[in-house]
Amino acid sequence: MVSIVKSATSVYFKKRMDRINECRTAPLECQKRVFSDLIMRAENTYWGKKYNYESFYNEEDFRDSVPLQTYDSLEPYFEDIRNGHQNVLCPDKITWFAKSSGTTTGKSKFIPVSHKTLMNDHYEAGKAMLACYFDNVADSRLIFGKNISVSGSYKTHENKFNQYLVGDISAILMENLPRWAEWLKIPPKRVYRINDWEDKVNVIARYVVARNVTSLLGVPSWMLVILRHVAEVGRKPIPELWPNLEAFFHGGVAFEPYRRRYAAMIPKSDMHYMEVYNASEGYFALQDDLSSDDMLLLVNYGVYYEFVPVDMVNESTHYAVGLQDVKIGENYAMVISTESGLWRYMIGDTVTFTSTNPYKIKITGRTKAFINVVGEELISNNANFAIAEACEKTMSIVAAYTVAPYFYKESECVSHEWLVEFDKQPEDMDKFTKILDEELKKVNSDYQAKRYNDMVLKMPIVRVVPQGTFYLWFKSKNKLGGQNKVRNLSNNRTIVEEINRLINNPKQ
Repeated sequence: MVSIVKSATSVYFKKRMDRINECRTAPLECQKRVFSDLIMRAENTYWGKKYNYESFYNEEDFRDSVPLQTYDSLEPYFEDIRNGHQNVLCPDKITWFAKSSGTTTGKSKFIPVSHKTLMNDHYEAGKAMLACYFDNVADSRLIFGKNISVSGSYKTHENKFNQYLVGDISAILMENLPRWAEWLKIPPKRVYRINDWEDKVNVIARYVVARNVTSLLGVPSWMLVILRHVAEVGRKPIPELWPNLEAFFHGGVAFEPYRRRYAAMIPKSDMHYMEVYNASEGYFALQDDLSSDDMLLLVNYGVYYEFVPVDMVNESTHYAVGLQDVKIGENYAMVISTESGLWRYMIGDTVTFTSTNPYKIKITGRTKAFINVVGEELISNNANFAIAEACEKTMSIVAAYTVAPYFYKESECVSHEWLVEFDKQPEDMDKFTKILDEELKKVNSDYQAKRYNDMVLKMPIVRVVPQGTFYLWFKSKNKLGGQNKVRNLSNNRTIVEEINRLINNPKQ
C-alpha cells in the first residue's frame, strides 16, 4: 500500500514540475501570457474602463497609462468593494479581505483576495512547493504524516451596505483549503478558528503532541511558540515526540536569525528547511533547490511583476522595469498586478536578483524598513546576516531584535541601538557587539565608510532585553500569532521607545 501511494504521489508531483520548469526555461513568455490574461479579464471593470485597458497592445502601454499604486492610493477602491460594489478592480466577486499591518505601519490594511487568486496562485503554488520538495528529497515520507500550519483567525464584518470576511491570509487559506490539502493538515479548522492566540496555542499543542507530524508550515517566530508548548505538553524533546518530522516550510520573516534556535529545538541531521515567499497579496517565489538559499520567481501563477530600483522609490515619478530588464545584485522594490485587482501595486518588499537564468531572488527587506540617518543605508538582509554571524561566532542564540538610530545629545554623532532578546546569551557581550559591527562593515560599504574612526557613526549599542519582551510587545499591540512580525530596522525610534517603556513598566 505504501509503495502504491508513493508511486501515485510521485507521478502527480512530477507533472507539477512541468510548470516549475516553465518558470525556469520560458519566464518572459510566461509573463506575457499572465499579463494578457489579466488585462483581458479586467477590460470591463471600473478600473479597466478608467484606464482604457482594451487599447493596450503591450506591457509598455500598460506602464505608460497606469500609475504605480500604493495601498493608500487603492484604498478608496477597496472601500467601495467593502461597501458592496463589485466589478471595481477585478471581475470576480470579492468576499474575503486579508488583514495585514505589514511591518511598515501600524495601520491595518485590508487587501482584497479573489477566488481566482486563491485557486490559481496560492493553492497552485502550494502544490509547486510540494513538487519541488519531493524533487529535492527523493526518499521523503512526508505524505504519510500530518502537517501543522500556524494560522490566524477571521471575523465577519458588516457595514450598512455589505457583509464581508476579514482575516490573516493564513486564516483565509485555511478556511478555503482544497480537500487534498485539508487531508494533510492538523488540527481541524475549528481549532484554528479560536480567536484568542494563547488559547489556540494550548489547544493546538494538546491536539498534535501524539500525532505523526512530518512537516511544519508557518512564520518561524510563531512556529517556535507552538513547538515549545508541544515539548512542554509532551514532556519530551520534539524529535522524540515526532520522530518522522522532516520539513519546515517557512516564510514571513528572514530565517537566518532563527536557524540556530531550530537546530537546538530539532537536532536532526535529516531535517529540511524550505523558504517560501507567500504574502497577503500573493504567492511569489519558493526555494526550488534546497542546496541554495535563493528562491525561484513564480512567473506563471497569475501575478505580473515589475521592479523599481530602490533609490528611485521616493521620486515623484517612479521608473519601473519589467522582468527582462532587471540586473543581478541591484535592490528593487517589487510591483505586482494580480487577479484580485492589485494593479501596479507596490507591496513594500524589496528584493535582489541572484540569477536571471532562471530568475531567482532574495528578499532584502521593506521599502520603509531601513536605517539611513547618516548615509549608512542599512537594510534588513545586512542586519540578519550580521546578527547570524555574531551568534555563530559567540555560540549564542537570538530570539528577536529591533534596531533604531540613537542620537547622542553631546555631539552630532549617531549610533544604532539594538534591542536584542536572547535564548542563549553570549558570555562576552562586548565580543558579540564587535563581531556584529565587523560583519556589518563586510556586507555594507556605506556602513563601513560612516564607521571610519567613529567620526560619523559610532559603535553599535546592543541592549539585552528580558526573555519574553517581544512577546509582551506583540500582546500589547494585540498582534499575537498569525502573520505579525516586528520591524527589525526603523529609521525612527517609535518601536524601540515602546519596548523600553514596556520593560520599565511591564504591567501597563
